[in-house]
Amino acid sequence: MKEVKHPLPPFTLETAKQKIQMAEDGWNSQDPVKVSMAYTIDSEWRNRNQFVNGREEIQAFLKNKWENELDYKLKKEYWAHTDNRIAVRFEYEYRNKEGKWFRAYGNENWEFNEDGLMQRRFASINDLEISEEDRKFK
Repeated sequence: MKEVKHPLPPFTLETAKQKIQMAEDGWNSQDPVKVSMAYTIDSEWRNRNQFVNGREEIQAFLKNKWENELDYKLKKEYWAHTDNRIAVRFEYEYRNKEGKWFRAYGNENWEFNEDGLMQRRFASINDLEISEEDRKFK
């Protein structure tokens, strides 16, 4: 059975923003399997300095991420789009196992196949240690 993830490219401003909100909601679920289903079986990622390929590696990456980034909360924002590509900026906050809080800032470039599954994700991310009082996403 063919996998399809609506909305499909080519994207309009409205459907690009829908795709972004779906991604934000998925990542905030912190469910590695659910999140991985938005990507092609052979999806290619660059996340910071890591290269992740395929759903199995995505699931392992996300499981590890959320075991170490506690109280994770993400907000994505539309930046630009073309036919089958979307660019977003994002912020997320998390607490590490030692109890220190961080806010991560970054940009992502996404490329989708004709069935609406993300085939490429390139993320550049920087972390900033913050105090608990400085948190935006509670």
